[in-house]
Amino acid sequence: MHRTEDLLEDVPDLVRAATEEIWDRRGRSGAVRDFYCDGVIRKSPAGLAIGGIPAQREVMATASEFPDREILTEDVICRSLGGQGILASQRMVSRATHSGSGMFGAASGRSLAWRSMADRRVVEGRIAEEWVVTDTGGILRQLGQTPRGWIEAILQEGPLELPLDPETDPPDPAQQPDPKDASGARLADVIDRLMGADFAAVEQCYDPGCALSYPGGVSGHGPQDADRFWLPLRAAFPDAVLTVHHVAGRADPEMPPRAAMRWSLWGRHSGWGSFGAPSQAMVYILGITHAEFGPQGIRREWTLFDETSIWAQILGQQE
Repeated sequence: MHRTEDLLEDVPDLVRAATEEIWDRRGRSGAVRDFYCDGVIRKSPAGLAIGGIPAQREVMATASEFPDREILTEDVICRSLGGQGILASQRMVSRATHSGSGMFGAASGRSLAWRSMADRRVVEGRIAEEWVVTDTGGILRQLGQTPRGWIEAILQEGPLELPLDPETDPPDPAQQPDPKDASGARLADVIDRLMGADFAAVEQCYDPGCALSYPGGVSGHGPQDADRFWLPLRAAFPDAVLTVHHVAGRADPEMPPRAAMRWSLWGRHSGWGSFGAPSQAMVYILGITHAEFGPQGIRREWTLFDETSIWAQILGQQE
């Protein structure tokens, strides 16, 4: 019988191998079947998909538009889920040339780089469930577009498919929102305070020289830049309810203490903030945050959600 500690050591390599075989090598030799369970549940801000066929279609569409795409895994943070498998939270950077026409328009020939983050539940060596968030806003800005403008153009061609919401994103059987370690507890506390409008947490919990990465390809340094991101987000959805879906922390040799957290906001777009004039639309935001800690708090933070899914909900509910 394999020990949990051994499985935790193996899963990061499995997740990296799946990413390379499926996306970098375009799913050759049945990689989707090899790494995904038959009824794999795949969730993203755009919606819910079940089984390997949608994954294979996505691989082909991406390969057509970005044929030289390379995915670099920055980190994988794992946690045992007991009898429900192992949760692996993966942070990646993609590099590619926009040399094919597709969902982002006619081929532009531009070189792009963007971040994506994914939580994957691994059971008996295969991925049974995953949640993927891509910085679509970062891709669009590098192509000279905006998330709002891109969604407006799509809506002119017809209604959008319904994005993920609390009904289509029910609690998974392995959901573990309670951190079991110090790093996970620190990150959960920071996000909870920020979403509770306790913005003193920024000065108290962030290192003075922290490095930050946010949606839209935005980077920053220091607590003031953290405040410039979190405050407008909360102001746009002042009454939205925060749900913590999963928290994991690690303290590994030659690595700083670090943590991963998957969270969501569900509420009305009733305030001025990151998304313009209040629309009163009900909006569901799926987010993932990674953080590394030092003696004075968060030294590095990566938070990601898909801006286009938020604009799709705001604009799609307007008459």
